[in-house]
Amino acid sequence: MYQIITMQDTGGCQEMESFVSAHPKGHFLQSTIWPAAKPQWSWRGVLSKTESGQVQGALSILIRKMPGGFSLLYAGRGPVCDVHSIDVLRELFDGAAQVAKQCRGYMMQIDPDVLNSDEEFKGHMAALGFDRAADSLNFEGIQPRFVFRLELTGKTEEEVMAGFEQKTRYNIRLAGKKGVTTRFWSGDQEIPDDALTAFSELMETTGKRDRFLVRNKAYFANMLKALGAHGRLYMAYLGDLPISGTLACQYGDKVWYMYGASSNEHRNVMPNYLLQWDMIRWALEGSCRIYDFRGVSGDLSPENPLYGLYRFKKGFNGDFCEFCSLFTMVYKPVVAKGMDLALQCHKKLRHMMAAARSKKG
Repeated sequence: MYQIITMQDTGGCQEMESFVSAHPKGHFLQSTIWPAAKPQWSWRGVLSKTESGQVQGALSILIRKMPGGFSLLYAGRGPVCDVHSIDVLRELFDGAAQVAKQCRGYMMQIDPDVLNSDEEFKGHMAALGFDRAADSLNFEGIQPRFVFRLELTGKTEEEVMAGFEQKTRYNIRLAGKKGVTTRFWSGDQEIPDDALTAFSELMETTGKRDRFLVRNKAYFANMLKALGAHGRLYMAYLGDLPISGTLACQYGDKVWYMYGASSNEHRNVMPNYLLQWDMIRWALEGSCRIYDFRGVSGDLSPENPLYGLYRFKKGFNGDFCEFCSLFTMVYKPVVAKGMDLALQCHKKLRHMMAAARSKKG
């Protein structure tokens, strides 16, 4: 049986949070705390329960109002369950279909925390009516398909450091020798405005340099507040000058590197390496199983403009993981087709505007 919950259902939310945070497939995007970081979306949770009432699966669904009174449903890195149990999957997605009826949902998208090599799971999703997006190599999806994940179970700081490539160890130590210092603030603290401002400005600089769209300061401030003790803002300084920053999240048995930014100057003192090491140490302090470096390109040719990002993260000797792309369930085909065309036009316009701003900068 399944149960649909809202944020007003305190008991249901507590059940969901206990289950998701303890499950090997648990992810901050599937938590009950993440929806507060997305105030423009509403939220529903779906729980699959045994006959005795024990939770055996969970699906956190963000709901975005779209033109015409319809809604788009999105379950980032869901579902959280035994992904090889088609019965549990069916219950969760039956619950999602009921949510879609309640909010006039025309489509649901899911990008699971499941490796692309898992043919059994992909077969279950196809049998349940999902279409899977074509394999891609860069950042075409909502969540990255390719990531590096560092296994930390049972390791000390010394053992983790010893596993890095020699150049990575050198760069971490070089940052300290060059006078780089770091600070962090937890999301449940009063974060200094100058730190948030500096991080936002560094993000703007990075966005112009690497040609991607950037969230504003208010978005990052709200995200950290929503994550509370699970989130941290890290900043690296050369003297009093902020030169690099990151956002990280610790949830369940994992830490994720969420955002990173750096100035165009002083990159030679390697602040980004030191910040990564600080975040990995946070994962070790919390006895986490995995440190997730998040997205890299799947195009591993040195000619790829994103190859430098791959090389940077590869130096920490994590496992190169390929997830199984985006799955889509269409509830209203005609509406979905029209909405897809409108969104493609909107996305193209945003990229054109970003490119124009980059040229001006």
